[in-house]
Amino acid sequence: MASLTVPPVPTWPRQDAIDLHKAFRGFGCDSTTVISILAHRDAAQRAAIQQEYRAVFNQDLARRIASELSGNHKRAMLLWILDPATRDATILKQALTGDVTDLRAATEVVCSRTPSQLRVVRQAYRARFGCHVEHDVTERTSGDHQRLLLAYLAVPRAEGGPGEVVDPAAVALDARDLYRAGERRLGTDERAFIRVFSERSWAHMAAVARAYHHMYDRSLEQAVKSETSGNFGFGLLTVLRCADSPARYFARVLHKAMKGLGTSDSALIRVVVTRAEIDMQYIKAEYHRMYKRSLADAIHAETSGNYRTFLLSLVGRDRTY
Repeated sequence: MASLTVPPVPTWPRQDAIDLHKAFRGFGCDSTTVISILAHRDAAQRAAIQQEYRAVFNQDLARRIASELSGNHKRAMLLWILDPATRDATILKQALTGDVTDLRAATEVVCSRTPSQLRVVRQAYRARFGCHVEHDVTERTSGDHQRLLLAYLAVPRAEGGPGEVVDPAAVALDARDLYRAGERRLGTDERAFIRVFSERSWAHMAAVARAYHHMYDRSLEQAVKSETSGNFGFGLLTVLRCADSPARYFARVLHKAMKGLGTSDSALIRVVVTRAEIDMQYIKAEYHRMYKRSLADAIHAETSGNYRTFLLSLVGRDRTY
C-alpha cells in the first residue's frame, strides 16, 4: 500500500506547471510550493506536469529543479520526478558507473524487484543511457556476484504473488540441493545457489526457506551467511528476505541507513522515493513493529530543512510536529 497522498480531485497539470514556474522565479526558490505540488502527485501526474512545463516554458523541469534546489533535497526530488522504471535505471547507472560506485545499491535494486519490474527497468536503462544494464554490470562486478546479477536480470521467473501455488516436491528438492551445495560439503557450490535463487519465484523461495528449516533444523539465511560472503552473499540475502517480506526487508534497510553516527542519505532517499508509491505503508508498519518507533519520527530526527519536509511528505507523518 502506497503512502503517497494526492488531492481527492485531480489537478490540472498545466496549472501545476505554472505554479512551479512561479515558485522558481525571483530570488531564491519557494520550496514549500514545489514540495506541496510534486510530493503529492502520482507518476502519471508528474509526467504530465513535466510535459506541460516543457510546452509552456520551453524548459526541462528536471534542469530547472537541478538549478534551484541543492544537496539531498535536490537528489531526492530529481529521482522522484522520474517514472518508476527510469528511476530504478538511474539509480542503477549511478551505482554502477558514478564517481563512487555502490555495488550494494545496485544489488539491492536488481535483487529486490519483481520480474515484471526488471523487464521495464532494463528497457528504460537502454532507452535512457544507450547501453544494456548487463554491460555495465559485467564491467563493474566480478565472480559469483556478477553471475548472480546477470542471471537474476536474464532468467524469467513467475511473479510469485500470494496466490501462487508451489510444488512441495520441487521445494523439497531445492532445499536438499542447497544443503548439499553448502553445509553438507567442504566448500560451497556457488553455482547451485545462483541457479535456485535466480530461477525461482519469491513464493517458491519462501517455501524453500521454510522447508530447509524443517528438514535441517537451521535457517536458510544462516546457511547463506555461513557459506557465502561479500556482495554475492548480500545479493542472496536480498532475494531471500524479499521473498519472505519486501516490507520487512526495506524497513531493515531504512533502520540501518539511520542508525549510529551519521545517516546514509543515499539509502534513505533510494528507499523512500522508490517505495512511496508501492508499499511504504507496509514498510512503516514493519518498521514500527521491529524498532518500536515510527519511521516518520526516525526521519524527522535524522534530517532537516526542506529535505526533511519532502521525505516526510512522501512517507506521511505519523504525528504532528
